[in-house]
Amino acid sequence: MKLSGKSVLITGAASGIGAEIVRLFAREGANIAINYHSRKEQADALAMECKQYGGEMVLIQADVAEPQPVKHMVAATLQAFGKIDVLVCSTGINRQSPFAEMSVEDWDEMIKVSLRGVFLCNRYVLPHMLQRNSGRIINVTSQLGQIGGVNCAHYCAAKAGIIGLTKALAREVGKTGITVNCIAPGPIETDFFFHGTTADWRAEKLASLPLGRFGLVEEVAPTALLLASDPDGNLFTGQTLGPNCGDVML
Repeated sequence: MKLSGKSVLITGAASGIGAEIVRLFAREGANIAINYHSRKEQADALAMECKQYGGEMVLIQADVAEPQPVKHMVAATLQAFGKIDVLVCSTGINRQSPFAEMSVEDWDEMIKVSLRGVFLCNRYVLPHMLQRNSGRIINVTSQLGQIGGVNCAHYCAAKAGIIGLTKALAREVGKTGITVNCIAPGPIETDFFFHGTTADWRAEKLASLPLGRFGLVEEVAPTALLLASDPDGNLFTGQTLGPNCGDVML
């Protein structure tokens, strides 16, 4: 098992891509702190499902956009496992608005949850990793942070910010034994992705994809496993890996 004995903190883990990363990491032997904001029943069910694989599962409720809850989450993970080998930041929100109609409040909320939340989690986990000269940080962003999108300038800005943060931090801590990378999924079959879309838009998007289909969450999670594993992910840092059905080619 690739993550046997590893301790992992995964945010936004109650559903979607985050939950699938929990499942895969659990099958690979990890002990996992499952962060959720409001979906306690889903988080409970996920933890019960994953206990069959033998690793420890702890649930931690926290709003990752606020410093004190993030500090508590990190402390609770360290209390449970004694270390954090891998951090996966998978929290985000999906809102749509034409730019000319976008309120300052909508902009601020998006940046707070989707970008500030990643900053806070990276910021408060990093000192522990620096003490150990070891760690893997994986920030889940979006291909829209690379190419932009209609009616979601705030979302695109937040996701692009995650990519920039990741590159900067990777350069800053690279010689300390810590790697920092991004996953930028494309169109993946989740409620999060389909939120606010129309049938016509989905059909048009599907027809434009080189693979001719949308991705599945179980096809994204292995990218996180690659980046978290030794030696598989050892040479990746500052990178943005794109499981995106060919929608973005770099």
